[in-house]
Amino acid sequence: MKKICRVVCQLSLLLALFLTTTVSAQSSFEQWLDEFKPVAGQQGVRQATWDKAFAGISEFDAKVLEKANYQPEFTTEIWDYLDSRVNPISISRGLQMDRVHDETLSAVSDKFEVRRSVLLAIWSMESNYGEVLKRPERLHYVPQALATLAYADPKRRKFGRSQLVAALKILQAGDVHVEQFSGSWAGAMGHTQFIPTSYLAYGIDMDGNGKRDIWNSIPDALATAANLLHKNGWRTGKSWGYEVIVPSGSGKLEGQTKLISEWQKLGFQRPAGRAFPRPGEKAVLKLLAGDAGPGFLMMRNFFVLKRYNNADAYALGVGLLADRLAGYPGMVQTWPRPPESLNGEEKIELQKLLKKQGYYDGEIDGSLGKGSRAAIAEFQRKAGVNPDGAPSKSILLLLRK
Repeated sequence: MKKICRVVCQLSLLLALFLTTTVSAQSSFEQWLDEFKPVAGQQGVRQATWDKAFAGISEFDAKVLEKANYQPEFTTEIWDYLDSRVNPISISRGLQMDRVHDETLSAVSDKFEVRRSVLLAIWSMESNYGEVLKRPERLHYVPQALATLAYADPKRRKFGRSQLVAALKILQAGDVHVEQFSGSWAGAMGHTQFIPTSYLAYGIDMDGNGKRDIWNSIPDALATAANLLHKNGWRTGKSWGYEVIVPSGSGKLEGQTKLISEWQKLGFQRPAGRAFPRPGEKAVLKLLAGDAGPGFLMMRNFFVLKRYNNADAYALGVGLLADRLAGYPGMVQTWPRPPESLNGEEKIELQKLLKKQGYYDGEIDGSLGKGSRAAIAEFQRKAGVNPDGAPSKSILLLLRK
């Protein structure tokens, strides 16, 4: 009996400590807001704007901190990252959007001299052609999210503070209402996911209604993306880069810059006998999967794409998807995937078969997240195999049967 009482007392103490810590953290957040308010005021944010933005906000957004520790561009294998972004679904949807928004894409492309397929690829990568904006459960209230980073994330404190001030200036300008002021955990907003400072620097009123609105206006969103690329040195009519066959023992050359003609002399060639259109241009060698994977000679436009998102995987994804949307063939070489792993098309087939057989009710997108893995585990239990939820060629073969 004494042992039970001791356990109950310990649990009660732990619960009290947790509640005290939580209340203390939230009250500290309120204190932080009070302290930062005059700082924002010194940078041009009016008190009425602050009060409107934080009316009823007394707690930080804990989900922001969870997501801040997981960024797929830097934590996911390159082939898995690309599978979920450059696949038959994203290509088909992009071609559909190209037809639906033909006039807008032509106008934006002509004005900023950025190929329409690149704009479509960015739109796809950033918000799945706007579909993400229809999922409020995946979005965050931007001022609260940025205040959370500024208050509770040591690595992003400076970022959170500067972006919060910029976000409040956007609200103050009347470009967005509080009710629609949503974005990612890091404050990226609208169809083309601009952080507040970039929005202020590159935002465009393309539809001519007197305000910039990347949440509701597709012309404004695409023009804002094109303006960022244009102002950062986009080279009209030039490629982002080329897939190349890497000669054995050339891994030590990664990161070096040479003329394409010099790379050719070292044995680097495009697969399938394709030619380099401009051998006199400079290119940087990137090996995103190490020596065992395909190589890429990256041009100036690749690094302009990284001004949008500073990750090699992201820029490569945009480039590859843009090429497919423009009618060019995809990659020829394969990634060094582990045995039993699925490629992009097989992942989509897996989801479709799971849905057809009643195990999966999520989105068919080739991204095998928690929902897909739970469905795989349920199928495995019914099939009498270890329900680890891991996608594999063996599981796909069982589903096909």
